[in-house]
Amino acid sequence: WPNNDDRPVEKVSWEDAQVFLSRLNSIEQTAGRLPNGWKYVLPTEAEWEYACRAGTSTIFSWGNSASSTQANFKGTDPYGGGATGPNLQQTTDVDQYAANPWGFHDMHGNVWEWTFDWKANYPGGALTNPEGPASGSYRVRRGGSWVGPGADLRSAKRNVSTPGSRHGNLGFRVGFKAISP
Repeated sequence: WPNNDDRPVEKVSWEDAQVFLSRLNSIEQTAGRLPNGWKYVLPTEAEWEYACRAGTSTIFSWGNSASSTQANFKGTDPYGGGATGPNLQQTTDVDQYAANPWGFHDMHGNVWEWTFDWKANYPGGALTNPEGPASGSYRVRRGGSWVGPGADLRSAKRNVSTPGSRHGNLGFRVGFKAISP
């Protein structure tokens, strides 16, 4: 794979992401750049989807169909009437596609992104900012990737892997939030 600093991190396990975040928090605390009570984290599944949707109510942050002119995925398998397009068969530089309404790039496609949560079935009824269970066998990943079809890029699509999994289409996004004592 190309070694490019502008590409998303890939082939990183959930466990690797936790080591990175621990070190990042330590470095930033020591340097005085991390406010008290705040930490760098993996977003929960709900936080990830909230950021991905960016205030929209459509299947994707840009609408209800997907072609590979909108995100990096297997363009020969678009979604919802989207045009067939190229299948690049690798990650692309971050920000090659338009940002969502809140300015986040590549929430759909490029690499699946680890979330903090263990996989569990969704409970019934409306929920506000739910968190996953305290333990499990699989961690949730969101966003789809360059390997998969357009259907995998849907804002609500979830997938899972074991915490030690490393794949060329799997990375993570760093979140930043207040941690309650």
